Amino acid sequence: MGYDFTLGDVDYLGSDSGVAALAEVDQLELSTRTRLADIGRTRTRFGDHMPALVDTVLLRRKAVTKLPGSDQWLFTDDAMQQATPGVVAAHRAQRLIGRDVHDVTCSIGAELHALTGVAHRVIGSDIDSVRLAMAQRNVPSAALLRADALRPTTRDTVVLADPARRSGGRRTHDPAALMPPLPDLIEAYSGRDLAVKCAPGLDFDNLGWDGEVEVVSLDGGVKEACLWSTGLAESGVTRRASVLRSDGSGWAITDAEDDVIPEQAPGEWIIDPDGAVVRAGLVRHYAARHGLWQLDPRIAYLTGDSVPEGVRGFRILEQIKYSEKLLKQTLSKRDCGVAEILVRGVDVDPAVLRPRLKLKGSLALSVVIVRIGRSASAFICEASR
Repeated sequence: MGYDFTLGDVDYLGSDSGVAALAEVDQLELSTRTRLADIGRTRTRFGDHMPALVDTVLLRRKAVTKLPGSDQWLFTDDAMQQATPGVVAAHRAQRLIGRDVHDVTCSIGAELHALTGVAHRVIGSDIDSVRLAMAQRNVPSAALLRADALRPTTRDTVVLADPARRSGGRRTHDPAALMPPLPDLIEAYSGRDLAVKCAPGLDFDNLGWDGEVEVVSLDGGVKEACLWSTGLAESGVTRRASVLRSDGSGWAITDAEDDVIPEQAPGEWIIDPDGAVVRAGLVRHYAARHGLWQLDPRIAYLTGDSVPEGVRGFRILEQIKYSEKLLKQTLSKRDCGVAEILVRGVDVDPAVLRPRLKLKGSLALSVVIVRIGRSASAFICEASR
């Protein structure tokens, strides 16, 4: 859960004495090995300020990769965990260049920071006074106010919202269980330009959203979805997958592109599309762009005679009808000692299957187990990288 910060803590941590204390505590290792001794030393030096100091230092260390440039920020544990990664926030901000933007759930200011210098005017509000005070320290150029996200307080602004995606301490995929509830948020800003950050697991097809749904991945992991109202969406686009990398590179694909692909036997390679493409329902569009086709119409694995640049592929060595016994025999004949196992559409747990194969060879191979039609196939492959 982390330490429960107070407004008094925020005032102290932002003061000259608090800044000096944080610098001193940051010199401590604060590892599992030294934690008790380091905490004792901090309590001796700074008394009751110890929890706020130690938690702030640890949270800053955790945030280094996720939020570049936040080494002097103030956080709560929950706020840091839910904060949008800097690369993703910067990507979203690019769609709001020159606009007046009001982040109605600004928390500690991660989105505000990305918008600064991009948007014409940046406004933030939150109902949590502690997080709002932290945001004021973290992004001093933003105009901030305390307000309920469901009560509009600005006009002619793009409204940006990030409802909390945890309910009772657990993640929730129910739009009505978000904080604030997504249906209430959409109703409160009906007719306004609205962008809402959501969990990628929401059922968008039954949400009744008539704008664009963008699913975003970062370095191969799906991070979030963003709902863009019709005034912010690209004409003719209702689904978008944005694939980002920490080095600043990336690409996107939308449902405005062609999705006509052939139906034919497996090619030389198997390709597993990025998770954002799969979650956005754009597997066929991605395949059409790269001259690929599906192993099965119901399965997201693609196949073709080449691998898109920058994508990991699996070169097919052999295809067999899947059974544990036959797979074991086939891998043994190929001198396989290590097997990467990928499964889709078949009730097989790779963690359970792998030790049962009892591999003793010298080669590393990949196994793709997938349902094609009514039966399961196993493809013995070499990974491209």
